[in-house]
Amino acid sequence: MTKKTAAAPAPTPDKETEPLRFGRILARAEFKSLRAVLDPLDKDHTTMNAALITTNSYLMFLGKLGYRVIVEKQIHEQDCYTRLGAAGGIRAVVPLHNMATYSTLVTLVNYDASVTTTQKSIDYYDDQLAEFKTQLMNRSGNAG
Repeated sequence: MTKKTAAAPAPTPDKETEPLRFGRILARAEFKSLRAVLDPLDKDHTTMNAALITTNSYLMFLGKLGYRVIVEKQIHEQDCYTRLGAAGGIRAVVPLHNMATYSTLVTLVNYDASVTTTQKSIDYYDDQLAEFKTQLMNRSGNAG
């Protein structure tokens, strides 16, 4: 007869660490597009949390993480895939198909610690990051 061990209970919001809380809130469906940009930055949740609480914008947040931002007027998504990889300099191509504006917002995470994006993408991620920070800092982040 095998003995079943109980699974460890998930941390309760009052006992969870800041990195766990950061990850839990970032995992919500409403932040899927933000998570798609943050994942290739290759920073841990502790570092991102520290950067987030001391910034007020997406550009400042990226700067605190050590990324310089290059703003282009337009980025053609398909052209970027040919430069994907160390030889082409692009670590990740992150397209966001924004149904509200019927446009695709492209962000490139590059190997040289830079992020290439457009002003529309910056505006979109400013809003996403502000909402994320609100939920992270307030107790509203405890629900769900």
